[in-house]
Amino acid sequence: MIKEFLKYAIPSAFAMLISALYTIIDGMFVGQGVGDNALAAVNIVLPFTVMIVGVANMMAVGGGALVSKNIGAKNIDKAVNIFRQVCKLLLIVSIVLSIVCVLFTDSIVKLLGATPTLKNLAVDYLRYYALFCIPNLVGVVLNSFIRNDNKPKLAMISTIAGAITNVILDYLFIFKFGLGIKGAAIATGLGQIVTVAIILPHFIQKKGYLSFGKVKLENEVVNDLLKIGFPSFLSQISFSFIVLVHNIVLVKAMGEIGVAAYSVINYIGTNIYMVLFGLTLGAQPLISYNFGKKDTEKVLKYYKINCISAIITTTVFVVICYVFGRNIISIFTNDPKVIEMAYLGIKIGSLSYFLVGLNIGTIVYYQAIEMPKLSTIICALRSLIFLPIALIVLSKVFGANGIWAGTLVSETLTFITINLISNINISTNKSVEHVAEIA
Repeated sequence: MIKEFLKYAIPSAFAMLISALYTIIDGMFVGQGVGDNALAAVNIVLPFTVMIVGVANMMAVGGGALVSKNIGAKNIDKAVNIFRQVCKLLLIVSIVLSIVCVLFTDSIVKLLGATPTLKNLAVDYLRYYALFCIPNLVGVVLNSFIRNDNKPKLAMISTIAGAITNVILDYLFIFKFGLGIKGAAIATGLGQIVTVAIILPHFIQKKGYLSFGKVKLENEVVNDLLKIGFPSFLSQISFSFIVLVHNIVLVKAMGEIGVAAYSVINYIGTNIYMVLFGLTLGAQPLISYNFGKKDTEKVLKYYKINCISAIITTTVFVVICYVFGRNIISIFTNDPKVIEMAYLGIKIGSLSYFLVGLNIGTIVYYQAIEMPKLSTIICALRSLIFLPIALIVLSKVFGANGIWAGTLVSETLTFITINLISNINISTNKSVEHVAEIA
């Protein structure tokens, strides 16, 4: 089972790591090529761009869970039909999002709390990012379905190719062509087009179970995939909310230098977050497939393997942050004050990822076994309830430095609470029994 888990999890985690690394390089180019204000502007826009990706993750995880379950239950035609409906819905949503973002960029940036100094930079970044909503969302969803269609290595290759394209274009657009912050947004979009171009032949040429085709949207299927996938959307919104709340608190407590430091922390933290998310996405097809086969023992074992992998991975990350933190931070900025502030923040904040990995794994697990209500509760607890309380209390008790411990406290409270109100073994058995009754 470990071998099977690694077959899916390693390519998925590696692809997510590469994706996070090119986000870091993007930040490095923006910080060094445009300036600290541009870096802060990207961080101001981050909650909204993460929300857009959340829409894609909702469809990817919700649709992926249904597809894998039906493949496991040998309902191949139904799996293909669901995949096609997800693709159709995705195109409609991505077109609408793109239009809305381009037309109302100024209003969106104001709502995100951009200061007069950062407003124009933030508007430029978001507007050009929005032009590529379709490939950005399609890339995320098709990458996920490739894994569900037993091609995890192809998903990894497409992500790496898109990342390399992004890095090369970042350098050219920012340093050679002088396009500034808009160059970073354009490079990201073109990188995703490369990712999509590599994935498309798999579905067009019918190399697996899944393929494109005409289909009508069915209310039942759409409702099911949105219901199961909603916690993934809420999880992304949670991340956006975490960034937004931190930005607001930091601006009041430290000013724009605090936002710049937090921006650097986010670039570094995104690496481990994406790797942990990648491990979980790698486990999801295996959990959903065996859930469809009603193999409770394997479903639970894959969950436990994923949790152990998350703890080991986070340990490595924390050691790197403590030993090489200042060196890594100096890649983004030369300001000594920002470096020291970010280093303190990353030392405290990195510890939270021990709980982040377990909480994310549990969120996706409950989605995979079609118990999204519990996933939704976890998402709401970790960001909408515990985080604001933790930030307010800690900032008042410990001052500005207390802000860096907010995520650690909120994730710890979430982990404790969810284990008090639910039990993995009991929940899994109930869900499997329910599916067996329906079948």
